Amino acid sequence: MTTVYDIYSFIEDLAPYRLQEGYDNSGLNVGEMSAEVRSVLVALDCTAEVAREACQRDFDLVLTHHPVIFRGLKTLVPNDPAVILAAGGKNALSMHTNFDSAEGGMNDVLCKMLGLKPESALHEEHGVGCGYVCECDGMNVRELAQRAKDVLGCRVVRFSGGEREISRVGVCSGSGGSFLADAAEKGCQVLLTGDVKHDVFIDGENMGVSVIDAGHFYTENIFCEFIAGELKNKFSDLRVEIAVSNRDIVEVI
Repeated sequence: MTTVYDIYSFIEDLAPYRLQEGYDNSGLNVGEMSAEVRSVLVALDCTAEVAREACQRDFDLVLTHHPVIFRGLKTLVPNDPAVILAAGGKNALSMHTNFDSAEGGMNDVLCKMLGLKPESALHEEHGVGCGYVCECDGMNVRELAQRAKDVLGCRVVRFSGGEREISRVGVCSGSGGSFLADAAEKGCQVLLTGDVKHDVFIDGENMGVSVIDAGHFYTENIFCEFIAGELKNKFSDLRVEIAVSNRDIVEVI
């Protein structure tokens, strides 16, 4: 019998929970470690829609990148994903910043998809690296932005300084605009990340560093196929699927 604890231990081997940031809440968010797991539903985020899908399609465990409970709950409301899962007798695990920083984790998967080879950490804090500096020759910023759009399935990619030639790239999945200074210090001509604020584009322009915003969802949705594949390889008896309701809820026109 496979339990939630078995899946937790598998994650611990893949992306140790000691790597998670102090503000994070990765690990068991709903349920109990001893619960039996016969099926796992994978998603980037556990929205109410994903939680309802888990209940309706009878998945024992929801495994997400972003925690189901990220900040403290002061009120329990029926449409809260954690409440939906608990009421349905389901379990939820997350692997957030520990997977972002793990060797072979999110940023390794992202670099591989982009055809970039990591050389060193983009940012390091308390001995834990986040993101990568990669060598890159033979293209400009616009071409790298187009590559990101194609391989990640982005609907929109925002970028600056499109004609700038690239020899070094800073890469950070999710929201890495705060690492712009690290990218500049390490000689990168461009920082590729998501959730980039206007002032980061301006600061980059003043530093001579282009910025590519490929979106938080698209730079991290790669988690789903990766972890589903790893689970299937490790636990051949489990039913593992990516949630049908796993989607970018933001629309563009």
